[in-house]
Amino acid sequence: MLQTLSTASSLWNPSQRSACLEIVEFQRSQLSSLSPCPFYLKFGSKSVQKGRALVSGTFPYACQRPKQYPAGKKPGEYPQNMDLPPVLPKKKKKPYPIPFKEIQKAARKDKKLAERGIEKPLQPPKNGLLVPELIPVAYEVLDAWKLLIKGLAQLLYVIPVYGCSECSEVHVAHSGHNIQDCKGPSSSKRRGLHSWVKGSINDILIPIESYHLYDPFGRRIKHETRFDYDRIPAVVELCIQAGVDIPEYPSRRRTNPIRMIGKKIIDRGGYVEEPKPWRAVDPSSSSIIDLDTCGACKRFPPPSPEDVPIIAQETMNAHETVQTGVTKLMKKYTVKACGYCSEVHVGPWGHNAKLCGEFKHQWRDGKHGWQDATVSEVFPPNYVWHVQDPKGPPMRSALKRYYGKAPAVVELCMQAGAQVPRRYKPMMRLDIIVPESEEASLVA
Repeated sequence: MLQTLSTASSLWNPSQRSACLEIVEFQRSQLSSLSPCPFYLKFGSKSVQKGRALVSGTFPYACQRPKQYPAGKKPGEYPQNMDLPPVLPKKKKKPYPIPFKEIQKAARKDKKLAERGIEKPLQPPKNGLLVPELIPVAYEVLDAWKLLIKGLAQLLYVIPVYGCSECSEVHVAHSGHNIQDCKGPSSSKRRGLHSWVKGSINDILIPIESYHLYDPFGRRIKHETRFDYDRIPAVVELCIQAGVDIPEYPSRRRTNPIRMIGKKIIDRGGYVEEPKPWRAVDPSSSSIIDLDTCGACKRFPPPSPEDVPIIAQETMNAHETVQTGVTKLMKKYTVKACGYCSEVHVGPWGHNAKLCGEFKHQWRDGKHGWQDATVSEVFPPNYVWHVQDPKGPPMRSALKRYYGKAPAVVELCMQAGAQVPRRYKPMMRLDIIVPESEEASLVA
């Protein structure tokens, strides 16, 4: 059904005096008061045919206001440019991933149940049982993790990587950049310039290790017993606890759930002595060497030039698979991280090793300040400067605001010929043209 909106304007012309009427038709649904894009009155110069004469003048007409999207973008689309997450200060504890009020609310609820003697309701994997639908995800993440290490080790033969010997800065290009942002001990002597050395796979894929536990709900690791446990990549330990079976790193699989009242475990199925068959296994001949980045560049030969783009794309896909899979696993399985340092522990609670040396560690006697971990703490992105021309002139501090950043793995694979995922393009600032040094002073 149509509803007619009429606007009239009298045009007083010395040669002809007549009223001109312009009729505009709209759908009823468009004129609804509930519409998010209401109409507004607009004046504009128009020519209207009246009979045989052509009359010109200014007429009011209804115009539809364009729809406004939040943050200047349409749903499902990424913004044109995006800044990186802010760097957290080291002299302050990290913010809680979960709001502290929600943590207090859950603690009060558990306390009330404990005071009434009611057993705490637990769902897998909080009760020690596996989540069946996440077991294939864990195997997929572990396979992608092996492929990621292999691909990076081969690409490092082709794409040069540099790391600063004084700080944690990494640069992927044929030469180091000249941006003066080094925070190392002797950076003042170099006026903030980095001291570049040849990088390794650990500069691209930051090694985050965790203690391997046969029983995550068993005895907690003490400071005196910390050498009785192996340190393996946190991603691998997360996959093991999610259902992956590795003979060298056994894990206890419960058939009966644990029971808790408040924070106290009333039934854990007893303590079981941890088997250690990997102590008698030669690490060099075992499959566990493929799970670690140590010596990865020596285990794989350099690729042929025609295989480099294929390896780069497979490595990029493996990186995305690991990140997506770790995100799914961490929604169910508990991972703890220190609020002051980079220590990570996979399990329902953290260990008691006194190894923290960050801000005010004396007040905590070296113990870690455990809180829920984020995906970036278990699988850090390690952002580096995006280089538009790897063989071009080095980057300068004067043009710093025109450069973008990307995860080191993404930057390395992109320079080797892989396609960049859409979600990384805004932070890489691919649409910005870097001006010359003399042109930069003319930009407002």
